[in-house]
Amino acid sequence: MSDLATRLSIRSLHPVFVAEITGIDLTVPVAREDFQTIWDAFNEYQILVFRDQPFDDDSQIAFSRNFGALETMEAHAANNYRPGHIAVMTNLDAKGNLLPLTDPSLIHRLRNESWHSDSSFKPVAALASLLSGRIVPPVGGNTEFASGRAAYAALPDERKTALEGLNVVHRVTAPNETADSRAYSEEQKQRLTVTHPLIRTNPLNGRKNLYIGSHAHEIVGMSREEGRRILEELTEFCTQPQFVYSHPWREHDLVIWDNRCTLHRATTFDKTRYRRKLHRTTVAGSAPDTAMARMPEVAT
Repeated sequence: MSDLATRLSIRSLHPVFVAEITGIDLTVPVAREDFQTIWDAFNEYQILVFRDQPFDDDSQIAFSRNFGALETMEAHAANNYRPGHIAVMTNLDAKGNLLPLTDPSLIHRLRNESWHSDSSFKPVAALASLLSGRIVPPVGGNTEFASGRAAYAALPDERKTALEGLNVVHRVTAPNETADSRAYSEEQKQRLTVTHPLIRTNPLNGRKNLYIGSHAHEIVGMSREEGRRILEELTEFCTQPQFVYSHPWREHDLVIWDNRCTLHRATTFDKTRYRRKLHRTTVAGSAPDTAMARMPEVAT
Protein backbone atom coordinates (compact mmCIF):
# COMPACT_ATOMS: atom_id res chain seq x y z
CA MET A 1 0.00 0.00 0.00
CA SER A 2 1.30 3.49 -0.86
CA ASP A 3 2.24 6.06 1.78
CA LEU A 4 -0.72 8.15 0.64
CA ALA A 5 -3.15 5.26 1.09
CA THR A 6 -2.00 4.76 4.68
CA ARG A 7 -3.00 8.37 5.44
CA LEU A 8 -6.57 7.94 4.15
CA SER A 9 -9.08 8.25 6.95
CA ILE A 10 -12.77 7.33 6.79
CA ARG A 11 -15.21 8.85 9.28
CA SER A 12 -18.91 8.02 9.41
CA LEU A 13 -21.22 11.07 9.23
CA HIS A 14 -24.57 9.31 9.74
CA PRO A 15 -25.76 6.19 11.58
CA VAL A 16 -26.82 4.27 8.44
CA PHE A 17 -24.76 5.76 5.55
CA VAL A 18 -22.42 8.61 4.48
CA ALA A 19 -18.71 8.91 5.23
CA GLU A 20 -16.09 11.65 4.99
CA ILE A 21 -12.71 10.65 3.57
CA THR A 22 -9.61 12.72 4.30
CA GLY A 23 -5.92 12.44 3.49
CA ILE A 24 -6.01 12.56 -0.30
CA ASP A 25 -5.89 15.14 -3.10
CA LEU A 26 -8.35 14.10 -5.81
CA THR A 27 -7.39 16.90 -8.19
CA VAL A 28 -4.27 14.96 -9.25
CA PRO A 29 -4.03 11.36 -10.55
CA VAL A 30 -5.10 8.83 -7.91
CA ALA A 31 -3.18 5.60 -7.35
CA ARG A 32 -5.03 2.35 -7.86
CA GLU A 33 -4.75 1.27 -4.23
CA ASP A 34 -6.11 4.64 -3.09
CA PHE A 35 -9.05 4.39 -5.46
CA GLN A 36 -9.69 0.85 -4.19
CA THR A 37 -10.26 2.37 -0.74
CA ILE A 38 -12.62 4.96 -2.23
CA TRP A 39 -14.46 2.35 -4.33
CA ASP A 40 -14.98 0.05 -1.34
CA ALA A 41 -16.22 2.97 0.78
CA PHE A 42 -18.55 4.09 -2.03
CA ASN A 43 -20.22 0.67 -2.10
CA GLU A 44 -20.44 0.52 1.69
CA TYR A 45 -21.44 4.08 2.64
CA GLN A 46 -23.33 5.14 -0.54
CA ILE A 47 -22.40 8.83 -0.02
CA LEU A 48 -18.81 10.08 0.25
CA VAL A 49 -17.74 13.59 1.31
CA PHE A 50 -14.32 15.07 0.51
CA ARG A 51 -13.38 18.54 1.75
CA ASP A 52 -10.86 20.98 0.26
CA GLN A 53 -10.81 19.64 -3.31
CA PRO A 54 -10.31 22.72 -5.56
CA PHE A 55 -11.34 21.13 -8.85
CA ASP A 56 -11.55 22.77 -12.22
CA ASP A 57 -13.66 21.04 -14.86
CA ASP A 58 -10.75 19.11 -16.39
CA SER A 59 -9.55 17.68 -13.07
CA GLN A 60 -13.10 16.84 -12.00
CA ILE A 61 -13.70 14.97 -15.25
CA ALA A 62 -10.36 13.16 -14.91
CA PHE A 63 -11.11 11.95 -11.38
CA SER A 64 -14.71 11.04 -12.23
CA ARG A 65 -13.52 8.72 -15.00
CA ASN A 66 -11.99 6.45 -12.37
CA PHE A 67 -15.56 5.26 -11.75
CA GLY A 68 -16.24 4.60 -15.45
CA ALA A 69 -17.44 6.30 -18.61
CA LEU A 70 -19.20 9.63 -18.12
CA GLU A 71 -22.67 10.52 -19.28
CA THR A 72 -23.22 13.38 -21.71
CA MET A 73 -26.11 15.58 -20.66
CA GLU A 74 -29.23 15.85 -22.75
CA ALA A 75 -29.66 19.33 -24.23
CA HIS A 76 -32.49 21.15 -22.42
CA ALA A 77 -33.37 24.44 -20.73
CA ALA A 78 -31.40 23.74 -17.55
CA ASN A 79 -28.08 23.73 -19.45
CA ASN A 80 -29.05 26.30 -22.10
CA TYR A 81 -29.24 23.43 -24.59
CA ARG A 82 -25.48 22.87 -24.40
CA PRO A 83 -24.72 19.19 -23.69
CA GLY A 84 -21.44 18.04 -22.20
CA HIS A 85 -19.92 16.13 -19.29
CA ILE A 86 -20.36 19.00 -16.80
CA ALA A 87 -23.81 19.96 -15.53
CA VAL A 88 -23.76 23.38 -13.88
CA MET A 89 -26.22 23.84 -11.03
CA THR A 90 -26.39 27.58 -10.55
CA ASN A 91 -28.53 30.69 -10.21
CA LEU A 92 -25.96 32.74 -12.15
CA ASP A 93 -25.70 33.77 -15.79
CA ALA A 94 -22.54 33.43 -17.88
CA LYS A 95 -21.19 36.71 -16.44
CA GLY A 96 -21.77 35.66 -12.82
CA ASN A 97 -24.85 37.81 -12.31
CA LEU A 98 -27.93 36.58 -10.45
CA LEU A 99 -30.60 35.22 -12.75
CA PRO A 100 -34.23 36.36 -12.31
CA LEU A 101 -36.46 33.73 -10.73
CA THR A 102 -38.48 33.70 -13.97
CA ASP A 103 -35.49 32.49 -16.03
CA PRO A 104 -36.35 29.14 -17.75
CA SER A 105 -33.21 27.47 -16.42
CA LEU A 106 -34.12 28.30 -12.81
CA ILE A 107 -37.69 27.15 -13.34
CA HIS A 108 -36.45 23.84 -14.73
CA ARG A 109 -33.94 23.40 -11.90
CA LEU A 110 -36.76 23.55 -9.36
CA ARG A 111 -37.14 19.86 -10.18
CA ASN A 112 -33.87 19.30 -8.36
CA GLU A 113 -35.72 20.14 -5.14
CA SER A 114 -37.76 16.92 -5.48
CA TRP A 115 -36.35 13.57 -4.35
CA HIS A 116 -34.82 11.80 -7.36
CA SER A 117 -32.05 9.57 -8.68
CA ASP A 118 -30.00 10.97 -11.56
CA SER A 119 -30.70 9.45 -14.97
CA SER A 120 -33.16 6.83 -13.77
CA PHE A 121 -35.04 7.68 -16.99
CA LYS A 122 -32.24 6.18 -19.12
CA PRO A 123 -32.15 2.53 -20.28
CA VAL A 124 -28.94 2.08 -18.27
CA ALA A 125 -29.29 4.31 -15.22
CA ALA A 126 -26.37 6.25 -13.73
CA LEU A 127 -23.89 4.67 -11.36
CA ALA A 128 -22.59 7.74 -9.55
CA SER A 129 -22.76 11.51 -9.47
CA LEU A 130 -19.93 13.77 -8.30
CA LEU A 131 -20.85 17.31 -7.25
CA SER A 132 -18.19 19.96 -6.72
CA GLY A 133 -18.94 23.10 -4.70
CA ARG A 134 -17.49 26.06 -6.61
CA ILE A 135 -19.59 28.91 -5.09
CA VAL A 136 -21.82 28.21 -2.09
CA PRO A 137 -24.30 30.44 -0.25
CA PRO A 138 -23.65 31.30 3.41
CA VAL A 139 -27.17 30.20 4.38
CA GLY A 140 -29.28 27.38 2.94
CA GLY A 141 -28.72 25.47 -0.26
CA ASN A 142 -27.95 22.12 1.41
CA THR A 143 -28.19 18.91 -0.60
CA GLU A 144 -30.14 16.16 1.12
CA PHE A 145 -29.66 12.44 0.58
CA ALA A 146 -31.88 9.48 1.47
CA SER A 147 -30.78 5.85 1.64
CA GLY A 148 -33.00 3.49 -0.32
CA ARG A 149 -30.88 0.68 1.10
CA ALA A 150 -31.53 1.51 4.75
CA ALA A 151 -35.21 2.09 4.00
CA TYR A 152 -35.54 -1.29 2.30
CA ALA A 153 -33.84 -3.03 5.22
CA ALA A 154 -36.36 -1.43 7.59
CA LEU A 155 -39.41 -2.73 5.70
CA PRO A 156 -41.34 -5.68 7.18
CA ASP A 157 -40.52 -8.99 5.49
CA GLU A 158 -44.03 -9.33 4.08
CA ARG A 159 -43.73 -5.89 2.48
CA LYS A 160 -40.40 -6.83 0.89
CA THR A 161 -41.99 -9.98 -0.53
CA ALA A 162 -44.92 -8.00 -1.98
CA LEU A 163 -42.55 -5.54 -3.71
CA GLU A 164 -40.16 -8.15 -5.13
CA GLY A 165 -40.45 -8.52 -8.90
CA LEU A 166 -42.31 -5.25 -9.49
CA ASN A 167 -41.12 -2.98 -12.31
CA VAL A 168 -41.47 0.79 -12.49
CA VAL A 169 -41.80 3.18 -15.45
CA HIS A 170 -39.36 6.11 -15.18
CA ARG A 171 -39.77 9.21 -17.36
CA VAL A 172 -37.54 12.24 -17.96
CA THR A 173 -40.49 14.57 -17.45
CA ALA A 174 -42.18 15.20 -14.12
CA PRO A 175 -45.82 14.18 -13.69
CA ASN A 176 -48.35 16.93 -14.46
CA GLU A 177 -45.79 19.69 -15.10
CA THR A 178 -46.45 21.32 -18.46
CA ALA A 179 -43.44 23.69 -18.24
CA ASP A 180 -41.15 20.74 -17.65
CA SER A 181 -42.72 18.78 -20.49
CA ARG A 182 -42.01 21.65 -22.92
CA ALA A 183 -38.29 21.51 -22.04
CA TYR A 184 -37.93 18.20 -23.94
CA SER A 185 -38.65 17.20 -27.51
CA GLU A 186 -41.11 14.41 -28.27
CA GLU A 187 -38.16 12.25 -29.35
CA GLN A 188 -36.46 12.78 -26.01
CA LYS A 189 -39.62 12.06 -24.05
CA GLN A 190 -40.16 8.79 -25.89
CA ARG A 191 -36.52 7.69 -25.73
CA LEU A 192 -36.18 8.63 -22.07
CA THR A 193 -39.13 6.58 -20.85
CA VAL A 194 -37.84 3.27 -19.48
CA THR A 195 -38.62 0.49 -17.03
CA HIS A 196 -36.48 -0.55 -14.04
CA PRO A 197 -36.98 -3.00 -11.17
CA LEU A 198 -38.42 -1.48 -8.01
CA ILE A 199 -35.86 -3.41 -5.97
CA ARG A 200 -32.21 -3.28 -7.03
CA THR A 201 -29.25 -5.25 -5.69
CA ASN A 202 -25.64 -4.11 -5.38
CA PRO A 203 -23.66 -6.92 -7.04
CA LEU A 204 -20.58 -6.25 -4.90
CA ASN A 205 -22.22 -6.86 -1.52
CA GLY A 206 -25.68 -8.25 -2.27
CA ARG A 207 -27.43 -5.37 -0.45
CA LYS A 208 -30.93 -4.54 -1.74
CA ASN A 209 -32.59 -1.15 -1.99
CA LEU A 210 -35.67 0.71 -3.12
CA TYR A 211 -35.22 2.35 -6.54
CA ILE A 212 -37.76 5.15 -6.70
CA GLY A 213 -37.88 8.98 -6.91
CA SER A 214 -39.64 11.72 -8.86
CA HIS A 215 -38.89 10.13 -12.25
CA ALA A 216 -40.74 6.97 -11.18
CA HIS A 217 -44.26 7.45 -12.53
CA GLU A 218 -46.15 4.17 -12.39
CA ILE A 219 -45.83 0.45 -11.66
CA VAL A 220 -46.14 -2.00 -14.54
CA GLY A 221 -49.33 -4.05 -14.32
CA MET A 222 -51.14 -1.65 -11.97
CA SER A 223 -53.50 1.23 -12.61
CA ARG A 224 -51.72 4.57 -12.71
CA GLU A 225 -53.50 5.68 -9.55
CA GLU A 226 -52.55 2.55 -7.58
CA GLY A 227 -48.96 2.64 -8.81
CA ARG A 228 -48.60 6.32 -7.90
CA ARG A 229 -50.01 5.66 -4.45
CA ILE A 230 -47.46 2.93 -3.75
CA LEU A 231 -44.54 4.94 -5.14
CA GLU A 232 -45.47 8.01 -3.11
CA GLU A 233 -45.86 5.87 0.00
CA LEU A 234 -42.42 4.32 -0.51
CA THR A 235 -40.82 7.70 -1.16
CA GLU A 236 -42.33 9.07 2.04
CA PHE A 237 -41.04 6.03 3.93
CA CYS A 238 -37.56 6.29 2.39
CA THR A 239 -37.20 10.00 3.20
CA GLN A 240 -37.94 9.77 6.93
CA PRO A 241 -35.37 11.64 9.07
CA GLN A 242 -33.57 8.47 10.17
CA PHE A 243 -32.70 7.69 6.55
CA VAL A 244 -31.70 11.24 5.51
CA TYR A 245 -28.41 13.17 5.60
CA SER A 246 -28.36 16.92 4.85
CA HIS A 247 -25.03 18.17 3.52
CA PRO A 248 -24.08 21.78 4.39
CA TRP A 249 -21.84 22.92 1.55
CA ARG A 250 -18.43 24.48 1.94
CA GLU A 251 -16.40 25.83 -0.96
CA HIS A 252 -14.35 23.07 -2.65
CA ASP A 253 -16.43 20.22 -1.22
CA LEU A 254 -16.82 17.15 -3.40
CA VAL A 255 -19.76 14.86 -2.68
CA ILE A 256 -20.11 11.52 -4.48
CA TRP A 257 -23.30 9.50 -4.32
CA ASP A 258 -24.46 6.11 -5.51
CA ASN A 259 -27.47 6.65 -7.76
CA ARG A 260 -28.31 2.95 -7.61
CA CYS A 261 -29.41 3.11 -3.98
CA THR A 262 -29.90 6.73 -2.89
CA LEU A 263 -32.22 9.64 -3.55
CA HIS A 264 -31.19 13.27 -3.32
CA ARG A 265 -32.66 16.74 -3.59
CA ALA A 266 -31.51 20.35 -3.42
CA THR A 267 -32.87 22.55 -0.67
CA THR A 268 -33.77 26.13 -1.37
CA PHE A 269 -31.93 29.32 -0.46
CA ASP A 270 -32.41 33.02 -1.16
CA LYS A 271 -31.72 32.96 -4.91
CA THR A 272 -32.29 36.71 -5.19
CA ARG A 273 -29.49 37.43 -2.71
CA TYR A 274 -26.89 34.65 -2.66
CA ARG A 275 -24.80 33.10 -5.43
CA ARG A 276 -24.50 29.32 -5.84
CA LYS A 277 -22.60 27.28 -8.41
CA LEU A 278 -22.04 23.53 -8.26
CA HIS A 279 -20.54 21.43 -11.07
CA ARG A 280 -21.71 17.83 -11.50
CA THR A 281 -20.28 14.92 -13.43
CA THR A 282 -22.35 11.75 -13.81
CA VAL A 283 -20.88 8.27 -14.27
CA ALA A 284 -22.82 5.99 -16.59
CA GLY A 285 -24.06 2.70 -15.21
CA SER A 286 -23.54 -0.79 -16.58
CA ALA A 287 -26.02 -3.44 -17.66
CA PRO A 288 -26.58 -5.88 -16.15
CA ASP A 289 -25.83 -4.83 -12.56
CA THR A 290 -23.35 -7.70 -12.25
CA ALA A 291 -21.05 -5.78 -14.58
CA MET A 292 -20.11 -3.50 -11.67
CA ALA A 293 -19.18 -6.30 -9.26
CA ARG A 294 -15.48 -5.42 -9.65
CA MET A 295 -13.70 -2.11 -9.24
CA PRO A 296 -13.38 -0.10 -12.47
CA GLU A 297 -9.94 0.43 -13.98
CA VAL A 298 -8.31 3.58 -12.66
CA ALA A 299 -8.06 6.36 -15.24
CA THR A 300 -4.57 7.27 -16.41
